Amino acid sequence: MDVDLANSITIYDTTLRDGAQREGLSLSLEDKIRIARALDQLGVPFIEGGWPGANPKDVQFFWQLQENPLNHAEVVAFCSTRRPHSTAAEDSMLQAILAAGTRWVTLFGKSWDLHVTEGLKTSLEENLAMIQDTIEFLRASGRRVIYDAEHWFDGYKQNPEYALQTLLAACRAGAEWLVFCDTNGGTLPHEIAQIVREAIAAIHPIEPQAQFGIHTHNDSDTAVANALAAVQAGVTMVQGTINGYGERCGNANLCSLIPNLQLKLGYPCISDEQILHLSQTSRFVSEVVNLAPDEHAPFVGRSAFAHKGGIHVSAVERNPLTYEHIQPEQVGNRRRIVISDQAGLSNVLAKARTFGIDLDRQDPVCREILQRLKELESQGYQFEAAEASFDLLMRSALGQRQTLFEIRGFQVHCNMIPNPDNPYARPDSLATVKITVNGQEILEAAEGNGPVAALDAALRKALMNFYPAIADFYLTDYKVRILDGTAGTSAKTRVLVESSNGLQRWTTVGVSPNILDASYQAVVEALEYGLLISNQLPLVART
Repeated sequence: MDVDLANSITIYDTTLRDGAQREGLSLSLEDKIRIARALDQLGVPFIEGGWPGANPKDVQFFWQLQENPLNHAEVVAFCSTRRPHSTAAEDSMLQAILAAGTRWVTLFGKSWDLHVTEGLKTSLEENLAMIQDTIEFLRASGRRVIYDAEHWFDGYKQNPEYALQTLLAACRAGAEWLVFCDTNGGTLPHEIAQIVREAIAAIHPIEPQAQFGIHTHNDSDTAVANALAAVQAGVTMVQGTINGYGERCGNANLCSLIPNLQLKLGYPCISDEQILHLSQTSRFVSEVVNLAPDEHAPFVGRSAFAHKGGIHVSAVERNPLTYEHIQPEQVGNRRRIVISDQAGLSNVLAKARTFGIDLDRQDPVCREILQRLKELESQGYQFEAAEASFDLLMRSALGQRQTLFEIRGFQVHCNMIPNPDNPYARPDSLATVKITVNGQEILEAAEGNGPVAALDAALRKALMNFYPAIADFYLTDYKVRILDGTAGTSAKTRVLVESSNGLQRWTTVGVSPNILDASYQAVVEALEYGLLISNQLPLVART
């Protein structure tokens, strides 16, 4: 799509403030700095850093960025209007805002008369004075102001004349942006579009220099749609968070908004080079905040361009447009062919190509791989979530799976006797493994804070001298699922282990009625696969 540079949209990120209000999400000072630098690199022009004065951590954040500024982005301090029946110059909270040293300040004020009378317990006239006085004080102190009209849509529905007066008060006092906020997240796209158009039409003849923005919450699962509707109705700033983090149901997701605006609607937001890092930024932020990435997130999720059904795979192999709305590479993602019990021969051939091998459809080994895949999946294995194990399965079928080590046996002992001196201490576990490497038999033991940790440690200890690369491997995720719960304690268990060497991630699977045996299978394959990719041993077609 042709992009009109004069029609650009300004992106405003509030992950570090509004996003941090998500339940279960907590950011350290270092976390905030790392995320801010990632957003700066992504090309986000405005980064809301927090509310200095309300949070000591935010004060330190702004101070640190004064000493080591970002390269491009404007860091924005956030605050509210002054208190009723006082002056902005006397408000200690506003002094903390000035001390943050930012060029820009985002100020929020009340748009809804209900909030003014019931929340602030003051008059409608005093609320207008609070907005005007606070913005004039900030402008006189050399700050540029973005005004967030809190509860704008609810306020406009209830009392449109008064809601418009609050915007005019902010604009006349010197606010450069007027942002419509759907704070409760209950407004739908058609309402957003209509109200935004009406508000802009009312304000622009009086204050033609005014610029407008949108800030939406996802309580009705329409935050992204609402923001897009507002843009098409005339706003030129979009506020949101990476991965849609935020209070309650979250905020508008910038990882969906940016590609929809830029790639679908032709509104430039960041550069073509920067949007290539969108998926990477999404995953980076999820790692920093210690929340599992949403694998099914549009555009940036691992499954966003995953194809599982055999008919789909066959069509995508011929022309990706058949089942993909954009090229995954445009947002830094990639196409994935999923292997499962629903797979056809096309899946196997396509998946093999992702590992760098072109199999001949007529080669009997293709049918052998497919048959083995379906047999194992019927037993409870899940290869769509464990691609490393599928790679090893292919290598076995092709006769290319090297024997890097052989397990002769292992034992795991757990000490469940309570410690009277520390009743909260975790039970100790001890694992003993016997392996053979290059004809040499090794017996090693190691302790861990659980049986799987002890087994993993013992294996690493036994193999480290032969394969030093193992020192760089670490477990990033461990999932256990009971496959047939009606079988009680004899139920079959599936274990998925995700590992990394700092550069790559891979997942392996094990299945057994014994959870330790299933874990052992997955851990052993994780070490084996890590060594294979560390040595860069490619699959090759059979001759």
